[in-house]
Amino acid sequence: MPIEIPKDKWPGSVRTVTIGATAAEGGTRAKTVIVGGQTAMPYLHYEAPMPNKPVIAIEIKSRKPDDWSPLLAEVWGEAMADPAQWAKKAEETGADLIVLALTLADSPEDAVKAVKSVLSATGLPLIVWGPGQAEKDNELLVPVSEATKGEKIALGICEDKNYRTIVATAMANGHLVEARTPMDVNLSKQLNILVSDMGMPKDRILMDPTTGALGYGIEYGYSVMERLRLAALQGDAMTQQPLIVTPGFEAWKTKEAKVGEGVPEAWGNWKARAVNWETVTAIALVESGADIVVLRHPESVKRVKSAIEELVVA
Repeated sequence: MPIEIPKDKWPGSVRTVTIGATAAEGGTRAKTVIVGGQTAMPYLHYEAPMPNKPVIAIEIKSRKPDDWSPLLAEVWGEAMADPAQWAKKAEETGADLIVLALTLADSPEDAVKAVKSVLSATGLPLIVWGPGQAEKDNELLVPVSEATKGEKIALGICEDKNYRTIVATAMANGHLVEARTPMDVNLSKQLNILVSDMGMPKDRILMDPTTGALGYGIEYGYSVMERLRLAALQGDAMTQQPLIVTPGFEAWKTKEAKVGEGVPEAWGNWKARAVNWETVTAIALVESGADIVVLRHPESVKRVKSAIEELVVA
C-alpha cells in the first residue's frame, strides 16, 4: 500500500529580488543575482520547487583591515591592500556577489573611488556597507549611491537610526537596501514597514535579521529566521523579503576561529577549526532559509557552495 506524504500548501511566498544591473538594464554588471521566490519551507522539494538557490557573497574592505585573523591575511595576501584586486581575487573563488565594507577612515571621495574600482575590477553584483555608525554611513553611502546610479547595488546597513537617508538615496538612484535589525521577528517586520512606507518597492529590500556564530547564539538566530519564513509563507507581506546573513563576520570574531595560541590542545589545528567554524555556521543558516550568506575565507566558499548544490537537488 503506497504511503502518501502530507504536504503543506502555503498562501504566501517570498518575494523575488534582483541585485545588479547588466548593460541592457542600465548598469555594467556581467550578470545579475536573483534571490527569493520560495513557496515552501527550505528544501522541501516534494512540496514546491526552489526557484532560486542561495548565493554566496565575499566580504572585502575598502582598506586593509587590522582586526581580521592572520589566517585571512595569509589567504588573501597583498590583495587586501587594494579593494579592486581583492574583488577580482574574490570573484575567482566562485562567489556570486561582492560585499564592500567601507571604514570610518574613508572620506566620501575615498568611498566613491573604492566602489568604482571594485565595479571596474569585477562583473559581479555589489553590496556596499557603511562602517556601522549612522552619521558616517549617511555621509559615505549618499555619494556612493549617486556615483553608481543604475547599478542596482544594495546599500547597507539600513537600520532604524538611519533608514530615512539610505532609503531616500536608494530610491533616487535605483538601488536596493539591506534592512538590518537585532534578532527579533517583530523588529524585522517593523523596519520593513518603515522602509516600504517611504515608497521603497518591496522587491528592492533585503532583510538582515542578524545572527550569531556556532556556539554564540546561532540557535536563536536560526529560530528567528525560521519564524520569519513561516510568517512569510502564511501571507504576512512584511516578512516576505529574502534573507541575508553574515556568518563570516560572526564566525571570525569568535575565540575558536580567531586565536591559535594559548588554547586547549584538544581544539586541534587552528586553520581547520577556524574554517570549520565559518562553514558550519553558514550551512546551518542556509538550512534555516538564508538566501545570501556573506563569507570571508575562500575554502568556506567552496564548502558552502558544495553543500548548497546537494541541498537544492530535488
